[in-house]
Amino acid sequence: MTSDVAAQIARVIVEGFDRHYRLFREASARAKELFEEADWVGVQHVVRERIGFYDQRVRECVTRLREELGADRLDDETWQQAKLVYIGLLVDHKRPELAETFFNSVVTRILGRTYRHNDFIFVRAAISTEYIEAEPPVYRSYYPEEGELHATFVEVLRSMGWRRPFADLERDVDFVLRALLEHLGGRWPERQPNFQVQVLSSAFYRNKAAFVIGRLVNGHEETAFVIPVLHDDDGRLVLDTVICDPEELSIVFSLSRAYFLADLDVPSGTVEFLQELMPTKPRSELYTAVGLGKQGKTLFARDLRQHLYHSRDPFVVAPGTPGLVMHVFNLASYPYVFKVIKDVFGPTKTVDRETVKRKFQLVKETDRVGRMADALEFTELALPLARFSPDLLEELLELAPSAVEIDGSSLVLHHCYIERRLVPLDLYLPTVTGAELERVVLEYGNALRELAIANIFPGDLLWRNFGLTRYGRVVFYDYDEVEYLTDCVFREIPPPPTPEAELADEPWYPIGPRDVFPEEFARFLLGREDVREAFLRHHADLLRAEFWRECQERVAAGEIADFFPYPESKRFRNRYAP
Repeated sequence: MTSDVAAQIARVIVEGFDRHYRLFREASARAKELFEEADWVGVQHVVRERIGFYDQRVRECVTRLREELGADRLDDETWQQAKLVYIGLLVDHKRPELAETFFNSVVTRILGRTYRHNDFIFVRAAISTEYIEAEPPVYRSYYPEEGELHATFVEVLRSMGWRRPFADLERDVDFVLRALLEHLGGRWPERQPNFQVQVLSSAFYRNKAAFVIGRLVNGHEETAFVIPVLHDDDGRLVLDTVICDPEELSIVFSLSRAYFLADLDVPSGTVEFLQELMPTKPRSELYTAVGLGKQGKTLFARDLRQHLYHSRDPFVVAPGTPGLVMHVFNLASYPYVFKVIKDVFGPTKTVDRETVKRKFQLVKETDRVGRMADALEFTELALPLARFSPDLLEELLELAPSAVEIDGSSLVLHHCYIERRLVPLDLYLPTVTGAELERVVLEYGNALRELAIANIFPGDLLWRNFGLTRYGRVVFYDYDEVEYLTDCVFREIPPPPTPEAELADEPWYPIGPRDVFPEEFARFLLGREDVREAFLRHHADLLRAEFWRECQERVAAGEIADFFPYPESKRFRNRYAP
């Protein structure tokens, strides 16, 4: 009897996963059609809609198991057998790693804490993802003869099957080869017998671009490339640039941007290909970048477990100004920070816990345009209690008692967010002057501008809520006051009715809950003279309500701006202008 129920559990879960991935893939495949139609709002809608697919399918599967098999009443032996049967069902599966994660999500939803039921879930992968054949193949290989590289790249671009005509593909491919030659030092290397061009079969779609991703293979040398394809003003296709530098490739796949849409038959093969192009990029981030965030979380948790096993440093309070809403801690040896929502917020905060969670979800569903850090959300995350410094442990138990629990040798975080560690601007600005200060202030203002036209207002603009990435880019990371720009009311401060009114403790004008007065930004941002001068040189208009209202009008009119994950100077129109 137990074995029959276990087999039914396994079949129900694999059916639930297969339905999930079919719907996920159908949504991702729509990106090509939306790109052809220049339906940029549709692209954003699919990205946002697709994020919720996974949890919907998990809930459906949990409901079915409870109603049909009484899953809440089953014993441990049944669940252990269900896992073994499930492994057998995945032997010839094209996406076993994703199916294992789906199994974990369903089982832990029924049984509760993951760390108490490790025997019933996939703590490690049970099925290899090597050598799984995809249809179409993960990548196509082309073998150009001497002098045929130009024709090969033309074939590569045409093989993407877009119906829209290219404006001038021959010219653009000339630009691609010219840029590749420059990247290789101005001279093509001696051709080896295995010279080939390998290109992922599916283009990757995001914002208003399609990205063609591949590499040149020549002997033991490989040169990665990403070619963004855009629409020109006449609706024809143009190759905008070619990106070859590993650091610039990593920025294209940054999680501070919206997730890609791509039709992936065998995701593990695509991720393997991408990681060969970007060896320092964790597989967890690559899975997340293509919209498979739950698999990204699974791999992140496994990487974290390995890091804890191989390190000895304690969790400590993260450097920086303590937050009013979040308690933040980290390991010095680990490039991420852990954020726990406090039980009691600072006196100036009017939000509650559920509102904060909604703000984080808003950010996840928004095109982050390279200016907002992605956050992994975890529940019931167990960390070794012995690794917490006494000071941190005391603060967590005092400031967030409902969010943490000591359970044996573990400290369980009932709910937390994990983000890439950045250098907070309030710590960085005091260490720089001159050209570097100018650059950072310029970056900060540009971040506000780009967020605004993407319909995002950070709410709290303090330097401490923005940080520098390892590539020197300013990114926003504190979301408890974030709002859609179009939900805000930007106003000028009216003149005081009397001189005494200006000196009063209370304002002489009414303030609505969504009112924002940009001229007040200077008071809490520009106390340092050189910072003030740099800000006013580049961003004086950000201190006027008119700028923000104009952005609202652009958003309301349906404008979707171009956000390039590479410098303007890299674009062929600027690099090789006639």
